[in-house]
Amino acid sequence: MQISNDNETSEEEIMINVAILGYGTVGSGVFEILDTNKKLIGEKAGQEINVKYVLDLRDFPGDPCESVLVHDFNTILEDDEVEIVIEVMGGLKPAYDFVKKSLLAGKSVCTSNKELVAKYGAELIQIAKDHNRNFLFEASVGGGIPIIRPLNQHITADEICEIAGILNGKTIKEAMDTASKASAIAVSRQGAAPSIPYLEEVEEYKN
Repeated sequence: MQISNDNETSEEEIMINVAILGYGTVGSGVFEILDTNKKLIGEKAGQEINVKYVLDLRDFPGDPCESVLVHDFNTILEDDEVEIVIEVMGGLKPAYDFVKKSLLAGKSVCTSNKELVAKYGAELIQIAKDHNRNFLFEASVGGGIPIIRPLNQHITADEICEIAGILNGKTIKEAMDTASKASAIAVSRQGAAPSIPYLEEVEEYKN
């Protein structure tokens, strides 16, 4: 009996409990991957990843998440067994408050929330550093293409002179809503040929 108890304790010690905030398209996808590939992810991570909670205001009768579904964020915040919070709610409210409180409570956070990272990224990174935790946002950048980790870890000895990308019409229009139209148009024209479709969208929006 003693051997059996020791084994059970050992298994609990190497398990990482996570909580998913939001059960929309992205949240349900994350839950499915963690559930379907649980064994493979555990082998690669060296620890079993267990989804202890899924937070959403809605109910999902018959859904695989039903047994771990909660409606009160404090249930997650006050549970010391939850080490990682995965935020896939989108928007700033209540995502910002939930993420900040999670970091202050000593939980690491992973997010795909572009708006959150754009507005509060620097602040949240600093909070994570102050509490010796991680604030990871790879999923919010470049359509999830790995770029943040390589920049931080694999090419630290290189001097990065420029980062370039392609902006579509929708992105430029959104930029115009938060910056001067003249600045946004100037940025869009840099190094671009007049035949590029999004420039026509910009001119149309300007007029």
